Amino acid sequence: MYVTTAALRKYDAFTRLTGAKPQRRPFLDLHTRRRRRRGCIMRLANGDILAPGSREPLGQTKNSMQDNKKYEPREVLEMTHYIRAMLKSMGDGVINASAYDTAWVALVKDLDGGDGPQFPKSIDWIIQNQLPDGSWGDETFYLVQDRIINTLACIITLRSWNIHIDKCNKGLSFIHKNLGRITEDGEDWMLNGFETIFPTLLQMAKGVGLDMPYDDASLQVIYAKRDLKLSKHTLLHLLIPRDLLHTVPTTLLLSIEGMTGLDWRKLFKLQCSDGSFMSSPAPTAYALMQTGDKKCLEFLDAIINKFNGGVPFTYPLDIFTRLWAVDRLERLGISRHFVSEIREYLDYSYSYWTQEGLPATRHSQLNDIDDMAMGFRLLRLHGYHVSSSVFKHFERDGEFVCYPGQWNQSVTAMYNLYRATQVSFPGEDELERANVYCHAFLDERCASGNLKDKVRCALEFPWKASLPRIQTRMYLEQYGGSADVWIGKVLYWMPVVCNDLYLETAKADFSNFQKLCRLEWHGLRMWLDNNNLQGCYVTANRALRAYFLAAANIFEPDRAEESLAWARTAMLAEAISCYLHNSACPDKKRERFIFQLENHGCYELPRGEEDQTEKALLCALYDLLDLPSSENATRSLRDAWKQWFMSMTAKGNHESWKGDTALLLVRAVEICSGRHSLLEKNAIYCLEHTQLERLTSLICGKLTSRVSAQNGANMDNTTDGQVNLEMQELAQCVFQSCKSINWMTRQTFLHVAKSYCYVSHCSPETIDSHISKVIFEDVN
Repeated sequence: MYVTTAALRKYDAFTRLTGAKPQRRPFLDLHTRRRRRRGCIMRLANGDILAPGSREPLGQTKNSMQDNKKYEPREVLEMTHYIRAMLKSMGDGVINASAYDTAWVALVKDLDGGDGPQFPKSIDWIIQNQLPDGSWGDETFYLVQDRIINTLACIITLRSWNIHIDKCNKGLSFIHKNLGRITEDGEDWMLNGFETIFPTLLQMAKGVGLDMPYDDASLQVIYAKRDLKLSKHTLLHLLIPRDLLHTVPTTLLLSIEGMTGLDWRKLFKLQCSDGSFMSSPAPTAYALMQTGDKKCLEFLDAIINKFNGGVPFTYPLDIFTRLWAVDRLERLGISRHFVSEIREYLDYSYSYWTQEGLPATRHSQLNDIDDMAMGFRLLRLHGYHVSSSVFKHFERDGEFVCYPGQWNQSVTAMYNLYRATQVSFPGEDELERANVYCHAFLDERCASGNLKDKVRCALEFPWKASLPRIQTRMYLEQYGGSADVWIGKVLYWMPVVCNDLYLETAKADFSNFQKLCRLEWHGLRMWLDNNNLQGCYVTANRALRAYFLAAANIFEPDRAEESLAWARTAMLAEAISCYLHNSACPDKKRERFIFQLENHGCYELPRGEEDQTEKALLCALYDLLDLPSSENATRSLRDAWKQWFMSMTAKGNHESWKGDTALLLVRAVEICSGRHSLLEKNAIYCLEHTQLERLTSLICGKLTSRVSAQNGANMDNTTDGQVNLEMQELAQCVFQSCKSINWMTRQTFLHVAKSYCYVSHCSPETIDSHISKVIFEDVN
């Protein structure tokens, strides 16, 4: 019984993807004859040719984003239309009903003194939702604890009202057959609060005369865990003293229906503003039964009417659902289609950020490290000001916990905290400690074989060395779509976070990206051949790697100019630097390149000094300079190359100017995008832009030296520490301090720096496997 949106119901029409040809993105014509300052020819999605200068430079502005829809495949746009409708109708979240919580609500007697139930709709829901095997619970995913706790709660409710004895007996038969398996699931699959709630249900079952194996050996394990959790002292875990339950919000509030001897006068001081306890129907129903509180009644009335009798285990899920939906859209590589929706979601979440962190719902008084880590990472990556000091509240004796007093360490929470720690700024010591702890914790779980692939990938590829298209390609194999289940007090589903529509859209989008990549790579090879660069230190393998690094970072269909500018510039810079490095007179040849740039290629080499390699490199450089669609851009690109040549030293060590090569890549991308004109018109940007250039150059220069060291040269052991610190500074500049600079320009600096980190982090074999997987292996 799901609360669905119209978008999800209409999804079936788009699940059968066709094998249609990909939508062409504005594709640089790599087969053009040499020309002077005429700009590049653009091929539009409909196959038309666009004359140079006939459209504005692309960028992530509101107007251009609207225009860029024509560069996307129709099938993708159709599916994103329904996703957008789904996101806009989010409300307080979408979640399925919980038989366990519905059973507690159905137990509430008529508050006016009658003999019937206060909420007959909930009774009806229970009657209508028994599964064929006699159990209640999740129909599609079998977890013993989930089925047992849902089934026992529903049986107790029906027996309490002395109705549908046949359904009770069928449910009891299921419990007798499966109770002995209740401890077979691992700790990572244990339901939240199960060890507290289930023993209480057993006592209630005795009270209504249910025939149960109360002395079963498997139950003794549950009793022992319950007693340990509710004890005041233990050397193994940080637990919640019982008297603390009445004074500050803790996770035990989610399970108070499993407790006796509660001081309700004190507990109501911890009631949420919506009248609930922890936004959960079961403890709220229990409080209503014990006290008749009007606010509890109002909360339950509202949620029962919204869900037509069956209630979820928690509601609302406004902040939680928004954060996880954004995370999934970004990791699936389709977030560019939902920029305004994502901004709205993050603005909403940020409005509830405090010095204590971020809750899962606006009414909650308790923060947890899982939601907080997710919110911190997403908000920081999108430029919001969030302090890492919030994580200090969850640090205890060198460990980081999901909640104060938690029973089991959560793999998911530690995974999300680990991801958050990697987006750190200088001086954030709490993130450094959390990073060390989470890595050790996850590494230990990895060694035991109890980790999912996504966690292993996070350990193997830190954020600084993770490129967008690689991340998406891997996540397409990890994301389960509508098959992904969540664990709370019961199993539950989040259709706006995990659904097949996201998955099919992402697959169609990525497949189109792959086809475009193959077209572009074919064109680049022809460009290499036409300019005779294959014999000028540019091997096919090096060229493919250069293109891959560009396309793995800048992959949007409307930004082909930028990614191809990066790729061509990287290929040509590598060829020229190798040529000069191997030359007997590098200074003289370097000066000759500069002279050619200053004289627009009009200078002829003296007879006897002609060099076919130099001639081929110059011709390729002229061809590259001809591509921009305006005189201003051509001039800027020529100046960028001149600056790169002048940055070289006369020592002949071509590694010494690799940091400047990274800046050349940034400048080529920015010039090709048209964003360079913003810098030329606004001198106030100069200081911040210089800071971005300085850090990018330092990082990439050191990382290039590291790659050389891995190939046999001497390596400074302090390189890693310096690079980590400089990457933290760069992240701070990109996400926070350099806000005078265009957002996408800042991202270009980060993309280039991360690509160098990636090459330094990975072996050549790993890079080759990624190239194959991202570009050439079809997505299933």
